[in-house]
Amino acid sequence: MVSLERNALHTEPERHTLFSPLTIRGLTLKNRIAISPMCMYSAKDGLPEDFHLVHLGRFALGGAGLVFVEATAVSERGRITHGCLGLWNDEQAANFKKITEFMHAAGSAVGIQLSHAGHKGSSQRPWDGGGPLTSVDVESRAEDPWEPIGVFAQPFDSGWTTPEQMSRADIEEAIGSFAAAARRADEAGFDVVEIHCAHGYLLHSFLSPLSNHRSDQYGGDLTGRMRFPLDVLQAVRDAWPQSKPLFIRISSVDGIDVGWSIEDSVKFSRAAKEIGVDLIDCSSGGMKLEKHQNLLAREPGFHLPYAERVKRDVEIATIAVGLIRSAQQADEIIAKGQADLVSIAREALFNPNWANEAALKLQGAEAWSRWPEQFGWWLMRRARQQRDQY
Repeated sequence: MVSLERNALHTEPERHTLFSPLTIRGLTLKNRIAISPMCMYSAKDGLPEDFHLVHLGRFALGGAGLVFVEATAVSERGRITHGCLGLWNDEQAANFKKITEFMHAAGSAVGIQLSHAGHKGSSQRPWDGGGPLTSVDVESRAEDPWEPIGVFAQPFDSGWTTPEQMSRADIEEAIGSFAAAARRADEAGFDVVEIHCAHGYLLHSFLSPLSNHRSDQYGGDLTGRMRFPLDVLQAVRDAWPQSKPLFIRISSVDGIDVGWSIEDSVKFSRAAKEIGVDLIDCSSGGMKLEKHQNLLAREPGFHLPYAERVKRDVEIATIAVGLIRSAQQADEIIAKGQADLVSIAREALFNPNWANEAALKLQGAEAWSRWPEQFGWWLMRRARQQRDQY
């Protein structure tokens, strides 16, 4: 449960700000800024390397309260690409420990998004084309394709490999893989686990009627389609320490008036809350749709209505994502109670100090104390020389 400090004599909820702390189970975040999981496609054999330490460490030094490691495969077959991170063996967990220790020393909590690619697996990195692996990839980079596994024997798109439809044994194995990865995440020092139920990957493909054409207990109506993802959540909650928060990322809708709906998301979120999920990370999309059905990123905070709806209807904490760029907008989202965390992605890649800079914009010169002293000492002088407002 999210802790809400209230005065018993007042009925009005406390006004929170972007830089107020948030407590979920045994974890207290220093502010409401999270860095979204962003795939870098730069691992080898699923192992995090120095690149990942530096890449993620910049966000901790930049002041974010919670930094997420990118979508991390729970099995080798569950990767999106050859460059995906993994947490299916102990060597990978040991390599992650160096990263979590640095992040904690820099003052940030660390989360990891556990994922299985499903029918979107065995694909190229985006800069290599983003399609299915072919003989060209084998010849140029020695990256062999593999047979993906999925909800139904139907390819993600034309030209893609037809996945093997998951059997009951495959489903049980995948549930075990998610639980084992959660245990390794705990051993590696992570504070939060987020289960990826979005963007057309395995768990979302079971939820969506656009991809789930099964006729067994894992298909059909909403109850059947939710069964496998909820079984995964239950197994992870059982494996993950009770003192640590469990999040899920969902595609709040598949698209415009098609497939999975916000009403479905509310029902799924209620069931997840009953299991012990603490927060819903509200994104959208991921299925192959007709152009007119795609939800486009038209304005900053375009996912915000979904986070607000789930938070209100389910009475659960949510994250707002989607083109949130300004400190003022982020602070307003928290102040209005529309979401409990604001997640930044590409803005943080462009400016890893986004969180600390946001504090300066909102709080003025007093916020220099939030910066690492190695940076703040120099930058305060720079601000004075340039007569910046802070």
